[in-house]
Amino acid sequence: MLVAGWFSLADGGATAGDILVRDIVCEWLDELEVPYDVANETAMGPGVDWFRIAPSRYSHLIFACGPVGPELAVAELIERFSRSRRIGLNVTVARQGSWRPFDVLIERDGRRSGRPDLSILAPRERVPVVARIHQLEYPAARIPDAHAAFDRLLAHRAAAAFEIETRLDPAAPGRRTAAEVESLISRADVVLTTRLHGLVLALANGVPALAVDAVPRGAKVIAQARALGWPAAVTVDEIEDGRLAELFEWCLGEEAHDRVAECMKAARAASEPVGRELARALGKVRAWS
Repeated sequence: MLVAGWFSLADGGATAGDILVRDIVCEWLDELEVPYDVANETAMGPGVDWFRIAPSRYSHLIFACGPVGPELAVAELIERFSRSRRIGLNVTVARQGSWRPFDVLIERDGRRSGRPDLSILAPRERVPVVARIHQLEYPAARIPDAHAAFDRLLAHRAAAAFEIETRLDPAAPGRRTAAEVESLISRADVVLTTRLHGLVLALANGVPALAVDAVPRGAKVIAQARALGWPAAVTVDEIEDGRLAELFEWCLGEEAHDRVAECMKAARAASEPVGRELARALGKVRAWS
């Protein structure tokens, strides 16, 4: 058998669903003790190159998932294996003319009825959700060095990373209000930040943060980490990849979440007198009390 799909094409734009269906098909073939190869584009994992492998090697082609049609990029792949018994599985067929390439067609979207997409059967796997909040410019800061360290940290880790911009913009959803920004931050498992408010708002929302102060020897970010009693913070001239990796793993653990709660409790207690100080400065002590 040869298992193929959009994941077989270079720059084919395979979706997460395509990959999940591919893996389900392979699992079924393993259970049936049927030998098979997978035609994978290099970035999609190990496998064979459908364009270079001899079609005569395979008795069956299983095309798994996605749209198929004579004008789509996958048509050449399907036609190349015309001497094999071709099975279209979990596919949407663009019915054009007399093109009927499959000996067996198990459609996802049929003329009269549809089936649930097979990706629904895949085991659910979760990876850490990582928010990145970057300082874009700051006097004397080595911002590219700090951001490059975060890039290296995530380069070989399974993580769902996304960017958050804390500068508000009334025209940009997710940035229109402070509530939108904080709601995004609260969905993360850990925040990587070079911004002071990236650190503060992460902890305030119960999310551990790994902060890098991009100013050599430290400035406001490291000062804020010390004021909060938060240990997962370093200056840019202290960056060491192994240490960042240790802090990142610590941020994902239970101890870090306990520490967040402790830091926030202490921070709120320390912040309460500030309002009274302001009242005294304005001669409004009685009004405050």
